[in-house]
Amino acid sequence: MTAPDTATRPLPPDVEQAEAAIVEHYPRLVRLAYLVLPPSLGRNRRVLTAHSLTQRALPRGRRAAEADAAQVRGGVPAQRDGADGPESGYAYVRLRVLRSALEAGIPLSFRALPLRGQLPPLLPQVWGLRLFPRSGGAEELALDQWLATLNGPGRAACVLRALEGLAEPDVLRVLTEAGVADPAAAVAESGDPAHDALFASPEFDPCVLQARPTDLLRRRRFTRAGLAAAAALAVCGALLALPGGGWGSDGPAAPSYALNAAAEQALDPGQLVRAPATLWRTSSRTDYSAWPARGDRADDKELLRRALAVWARPGKSVVVSATPGTPSGPPMGPPQLLFAGAVDQAVVVLLYDGLRVVRYAEPRAGTAGAALDFARTDGASADTATGLVLSRVDGNVRYLAAPWVTGAALRDLLKPGEAPVALKLTPEGMTPPVGSPAPGGSCTVWNAIALTGDGATRLVTDLGELTPARLTSGAPGAARDVSEAAELGEWSRIACLLPSVRSHGVRSVNAWTYAKQPLPENDGTATWLCTRAETWQGASDRVQAQFLAPGAALAAQAAKAEGSAACGPREPRVLAGVLWKSRAGSWYVLAAGSAQFASLSVSGGVSGSATGNRLAVKAPEGAQVDLSGKLTDGTKAGVLR
Repeated sequence: MTAPDTATRPLPPDVEQAEAAIVEHYPRLVRLAYLVLPPSLGRNRRVLTAHSLTQRALPRGRRAAEADAAQVRGGVPAQRDGADGPESGYAYVRLRVLRSALEAGIPLSFRALPLRGQLPPLLPQVWGLRLFPRSGGAEELALDQWLATLNGPGRAACVLRALEGLAEPDVLRVLTEAGVADPAAAVAESGDPAHDALFASPEFDPCVLQARPTDLLRRRRFTRAGLAAAAALAVCGALLALPGGGWGSDGPAAPSYALNAAAEQALDPGQLVRAPATLWRTSSRTDYSAWPARGDRADDKELLRRALAVWARPGKSVVVSATPGTPSGPPMGPPQLLFAGAVDQAVVVLLYDGLRVVRYAEPRAGTAGAALDFARTDGASADTATGLVLSRVDGNVRYLAAPWVTGAALRDLLKPGEAPVALKLTPEGMTPPVGSPAPGGSCTVWNAIALTGDGATRLVTDLGELTPARLTSGAPGAARDVSEAAELGEWSRIACLLPSVRSHGVRSVNAWTYAKQPLPENDGTATWLCTRAETWQGASDRVQAQFLAPGAALAAQAAKAEGSAACGPREPRVLAGVLWKSRAGSWYVLAAGSAQFASLSVSGGVSGSATGNRLAVKAPEGAQVDLSGKLTDGTKAGVLR
């Protein structure tokens, strides 16, 4: 149903009329503000700002309403038409909401006082939670990405046409009253109305929200840091007042008492290494050393100085994290600059010293809450240096792609039959924010990014690291990029087991089918898979053997090991077993080994043996058995553990 509108300019209503219009049409007005607000604010802030702008649309009084309307009409208040219902005030409050949302997209400038819509909302405020609308499907994602390419007037024209159902002359009129300089250009930019129905999707409904916690550990650390800062306030104030002292140029870094000449040189932004923009085309190394310096703050010496100083000596308020096996000490010399720029609600700097990639992040305003992340990247290649994580906000992750990446697409591993959704890269190589697999949950979606470039398409996913993990298929020593339908089908069965290797410094994850086993009692054929997660440090690789029964949606973990060479190029063999129940209710010990096994045997709760690399022995429920095998060269080998 089309929202109420008037054929003439909106009249200034009574305060009671305006309140009635806001209350009755509150969800529509909030959705309008949410869609017009710039996507760069982030979904959480857009939600709160949309509610704030809608609630602030209530005029302060009768005089304020008439003055506001007179400003739109060139200084002459319009006559009342006598309509006292809430409908008569809708066009007026809609205009106020639209105008405030457009003002919120204007960058702040020192040359002019901020407009009311540019000010951050005082209310509502939510502490300890991130709020954002429910995610839609691929069509809504594509529409949201397209809206992000429009300016504020263009988005406003789309919303007035699609959500409000206004004809083009009425859209032009409302945009003119809202202060848009070129309404005709905004209407022309608003595109084809073929997908207007998608604007009513829950993806864009800021009144139906999901809630997620903020970083709990970081919040606790902030509280402790705040208490410590309050206790030392007098001392810090005295230090800041001293000439030539304090933390001014170093931001949240710890105080510098004495540094040698080499350490001082490493903190000089002018000494940062900057690779030429086309080095990757001719370099013999296609790792992070071939990345050029990118980002809109790459020449901000004050920002780069703070990032280097915090790396050298992080203060107590800085949240520091490092992947396992990654040293977190200062750089040995001037590192290489990979990126420096504004990303969502933070300013991010990426640095590389040949061994590690380091990410420094601080809020856009101030340095409180700065974070420093380390990730080991020695031995990287074109296959594993395809991207880095720039930010994680509201359950979404944004990547910076390697300079040789020419295309990106989003793929849900749990839906191998669906075509990937193309993602538009910015000129700096940033992807739009995409949903990140949650650390825990129902595992209904598992997003991966397909990055195309350098003659290959590589599939990567976020495992909570600064570097995304590459996904491959194929036997050990012959791993290849995931592209075939059968390989995607295998990954759809085992993707939900990836959380077990999350945040362990994973470099790549390879999965392959090492055996097929006909089941007893003609119950079909089972599949045995082996998954090996290789880490950057190499000493803590994680291996899993999985059993996939016929008709099962997900594979079951049959065995696992850490630091084992099994299922890898050095030791490609693997052996695992499970207790399995047939459809008729009988229990069996099932076991399968890779092609290197010539025979298998089981002992303990039940005894049996089989020639070849597969075994099935009837057993009582809950039987405890020992499984072993012989290789083709006659040596004995045990199960994966």
